[in-house]
Amino acid sequence: MSATSRRSFLALSAAAVGGVALSACGTAGPGTGTGASAGAGASGAASGGAAAGTASMWALSGQPNEGIVKNSVDAFNAKGGPKVQVDFFQNDAYKQKIRTAIGAGQAPTLIYGWGGGGLRTYAAANQVEDLTSWVNATPAIKDRYINTVWNAATVNGKIFALAGNGTQPIILWYNKAVFDAHGAQPPTTWADLMKLVTLFNSKGVAPFSLGGQSRWTSMMWLQYLLDRIGGPTVFQSILEEKKDAWSDPAVLEMAKKVVELVQAKAFISNFASVAADGNADQALLWTGKAAMMLHGGWTYGSMKANGGDFVSSGKLGWTTFPTIAGGKGDIKGLVGNPANYWSISSKATAAEKEAAKAYLKDGLLAKDEAAAFVKSGTIPVVKGVEAQIDQSADKPYLSWVYARLNEASSFTQSWDQALQPTPAEELLKNIEQLFLLKITPEQFVTNMNATIGK
Repeated sequence: MSATSRRSFLALSAAAVGGVALSACGTAGPGTGTGASAGAGASGAASGGAAAGTASMWALSGQPNEGIVKNSVDAFNAKGGPKVQVDFFQNDAYKQKIRTAIGAGQAPTLIYGWGGGGLRTYAAANQVEDLTSWVNATPAIKDRYINTVWNAATVNGKIFALAGNGTQPIILWYNKAVFDAHGAQPPTTWADLMKLVTLFNSKGVAPFSLGGQSRWTSMMWLQYLLDRIGGPTVFQSILEEKKDAWSDPAVLEMAKKVVELVQAKAFISNFASVAADGNADQALLWTGKAAMMLHGGWTYGSMKANGGDFVSSGKLGWTTFPTIAGGKGDIKGLVGNPANYWSISSKATAAEKEAAKAYLKDGLLAKDEAAAFVKSGTIPVVKGVEAQIDQSADKPYLSWVYARLNEASSFTQSWDQALQPTPAEELLKNIEQLFLLKITPEQFVTNMNATIGK
């Protein structure tokens, strides 16, 4: 089981150099690759350091994803047609290398990214190919994916990337043993949730774990609250930088709900000093010190690996975020991380672009690669993986996630990835202040409106 963290799945932040933005994180330098070590600008070489006419690909190192990608490329190359050369880099090394390469016009043919704000920057600077016509004319691609992954790959109605791995929605986790001990049931409405806050506080159990020091963990609450109160169109208006978009009444109500939670002592008492990076927030759930936790699907693997028999004994429960009375949102709406994405460099040669398209069509998330993601504990963002899920030891969880993905009415990308770097950082700062009750809901709205266009 993979214990992939949100940090490796997404990134710390977006870095901007010479008008290029990219999200990534991590440490150290390049890992091993298939073929020669990548290096832009070699004489007679294609972009990204591959042989002429070969599509170069830079991907992130770290198992199990590195092995899955390498096997996918090897299987594609073995067909005897166009070739792909992949080289792997740890996150920080990749961030530095890709922004330098793109700025110099020497990016790899296939650019790995997170969609959202970084992709919009690439598209605006004409650094990635518009894939819309090709995707629409290629049923093998258009019909392959779960519908909800397209939004983060789309800029102004045009497709600039294809999803390339697994998906990680935000999930409401709960400790079944704690619930059973106090005769509790998972909440389906906001009123249910607040009653559980009162119940667990009266029993000396923290209602919710929260790694508030990490800030993005608190953001998950705002994402679902806004979705349930106003529906996905409210944040879409924010993304489109419409004037005073944060002044939508649903945003103010969202912020007031956060204050309601904090004042009701919904979170572990020292949440502001709990960091998510070391999984301390997860430990509070599996040890029974907290009854519930709102967190990403990536925590399933780490709770299984590190939580003793918490997962294997059936003590871990999961459910959807509840409805809010009077809200416009659909309980089937999801928030979180739809996937990571591949784009094609606009600076690549025609032959390189054709090789890249061949891989995206016939190699990316092909049957064996999709099965490998399922085996690692991740749901790939393609249709038709029911048989692999049925054979998995994690079938109860994976089948639940897969059903939610296929039924989802929307899937809103994590805000700090969807937004451009400057407003994303201001968002995290204001979220922290809101949870600490250092600013009012009204001040939150005012502060965030000031970030529009920056």
